[in-house]
Amino acid sequence: MERRELQYERARKVLPGGVNSSVRFNQAIGTPFFASRARGPYVWDLEGRRFLDMCCAHGAALLGHAHPAVNRAVRKAMRLGYTSVFETEYHEELARLVCEAIPCAERVRFCSSGSEATLHLIRACRAFTGRKKILRIEGHFHGYHELIYIGGAPPRESLAANRTSPYIESPGIPEEFAQLIVPIPFNDPAALERAVEEHGHEAAMLIMEPVNYNSGCILPRPGYLELARSLTREAGILLFFDEIQSAFKKSTGGAQQDFGVIPDVSAIGKSLGGGFPLSAFCGRADVMDLFKPVGPVQHSGTFNATLIPVLVGIAFLREAARPTFYHRLRLLERTFHEGMDAIIAEHGFRMVVPHHGARFGIILGRRTPAERYEDTFCHDRDVMLSFERECWKRGVYFHDYGGSAVHHGYSVQHTVRDMENVLDAVEQALVACGVPREKG
Repeated sequence: MERRELQYERARKVLPGGVNSSVRFNQAIGTPFFASRARGPYVWDLEGRRFLDMCCAHGAALLGHAHPAVNRAVRKAMRLGYTSVFETEYHEELARLVCEAIPCAERVRFCSSGSEATLHLIRACRAFTGRKKILRIEGHFHGYHELIYIGGAPPRESLAANRTSPYIESPGIPEEFAQLIVPIPFNDPAALERAVEEHGHEAAMLIMEPVNYNSGCILPRPGYLELARSLTREAGILLFFDEIQSAFKKSTGGAQQDFGVIPDVSAIGKSLGGGFPLSAFCGRADVMDLFKPVGPVQHSGTFNATLIPVLVGIAFLREAARPTFYHRLRLLERTFHEGMDAIIAEHGFRMVVPHHGARFGIILGRRTPAERYEDTFCHDRDVMLSFERECWKRGVYFHDYGGSAVHHGYSVQHTVRDMENVLDAVEQALVACGVPREKG
């Protein structure tokens, strides 16, 4: 029995499922990935085996692991005393840098997780508009709380009913919350127009991922985000871009800069904290100034923006502002995806690998890009788990997500040679696990 299996048996006695986050149980390898250390683009397991990391903390480690700038920021926090509950000059500096980077950000508040960011910003949107309902897009993910963990990822058999009776995604969420959710298929202009026409008078916001990373990196159709912007503005609905994942993956301004569509408010996170727990919500001053002590809306927390993640966030934004930062990420993106295109063409694999910046999806069972959530139902989870297991055997770590079509990625500390090694392992794994191929 390997050390990871022994550790898993010990952990299960004191932790539900042996993990502190449900998705950390890796179905591809039968246990969680127990890391012993990480540095640069690599992570080591308990046996001391080294893996090229293609999870990168679900997108939070865009700087890679133990980046020198992050290490310096942590040492600075040690010298200053790890302050919590106090504001410092560094909070204002981080806020100013975010407001300079994110196009919609006139004001910003910080918190620890993406779920917190969407929860507090949903509350502000409702307070600002005086409306209760939420227009949301199927396949998009906005956190695990009761306000929005509804109607996003229904199973195939519940999809049709989801449009009228939104699917509750976890036991324990009261049915009453579903009455405030209006699910809409992605990239469907007619459905979006219809939803705004029918519910515009009672909808506080339209919340969406501008790039749907959580369904395998589905990109918006040309004109779709622009339509969302014009319809919401006309109806007095706040346009809410959830950029927890998309922020900083392709540019410092996030997807709103990449596509040139500016929302009213936005949640950002993951990469911002350089691997530490830091998220933010930002937007128009008249919306954000509803938060106490300026306005009546509550947002407080002992561990909101403690000193370590604040200093690391400043370090991240300074690194991202370097001219070489996105040049390097673009080089890695080109190397990986040109290589993947060649592998798919040579073997005739029936799969697509859509991407936006340093994050990408893998969708099995189709040769054309998915445009909305149900287009991913062709994806074979069992084959995907087999692929991830074969990559793991070859020293490349893809997180499993239960075999779903979700997202993967790399960091600025990965090299072209690392990408070439990943491609070698991926090609061998795809052959070994029997990914379907085009006939003839």
